[in-house]
Amino acid sequence: MTEVLGILGPGVLGLSLAQWAAEQGLEVRLIGRDLPHAERGLTELARRWELLATKGKIRSDAPKALLGRVRALVPHHWADCSALLEAIPEQPELKARIWEDLSRTLPPEMLCLTGSSALPVGPLAQAAERSGHLLGFHLFVPVRSMRIVELVVPPGSSAVAIERAQNLGAALGLRVAKVRDGIGYAAARMSLALGLEAMRLLEEGVASAEDLDALMKLGYGHPRGPIELSDQVGLDLRLNIANRLREAYGERFQAPPLLMDCVSHGHLGLKSGQGLLQYPPEKA
Repeated sequence: MTEVLGILGPGVLGLSLAQWAAEQGLEVRLIGRDLPHAERGLTELARRWELLATKGKIRSDAPKALLGRVRALVPHHWADCSALLEAIPEQPELKARIWEDLSRTLPPEMLCLTGSSALPVGPLAQAAERSGHLLGFHLFVPVRSMRIVELVVPPGSSAVAIERAQNLGAALGLRVAKVRDGIGYAAARMSLALGLEAMRLLEEGVASAEDLDALMKLGYGHPRGPIELSDQVGLDLRLNIANRLREAYGERFQAPPLLMDCVSHGHLGLKSGQGLLQYPPEKA
């Protein structure tokens, strides 16, 4: 069964997934809070594909064909969607509220996935009245480059839903890493532990940010150093996740003062132009 993939939230994650899914031959339904919101997402996808065509990375006639695989929708108008991935901001109350609202019209056979990177899936499933039938599908951005998905499975999950999610991952050309549900899953816990320790080293003056990153990139083969990665993820998001993980797992996830100070001053990383590193305006 080839899923028709609905993506709720045409933001960074949603658009990255929509772009890659269409390039992999999937039918995509981009769902915004209203139709103009979703259509702005289509405009951005068209721009990206035109840019790839200009650079010779896809054929000149590909943008039109790719855009033909994507349609704009609004919530509760599911058309032919057979799978739905929610890709809204990482705020537990907001996600729970959205899933509770969606539960009014979701067809029982819909494969339901949350794109959360760290929030427990179980409470969202309860809000959606989909216990056993809502899974985590934690993607890494940009999806076209980061060829893995963390499939988060709460206890008692439907075997059929798990198989369909695994098949969707395969259709997207992604390695599927199956993990147990919990705060932070596996990837965020590992990445955050490294990022927080790098911040402590920077705070203590052990080495510069550039040298700390270089040690992990050149010494251990990481594509990005922990300082650079933290800025790309967003220091506000890192702090939120660290606070949740500290409540769950103790002092090993205590946020260092450097991180709290950056966030309190609005230095959130790449998106604000300054974080643990500084960025020129054209990169921010």
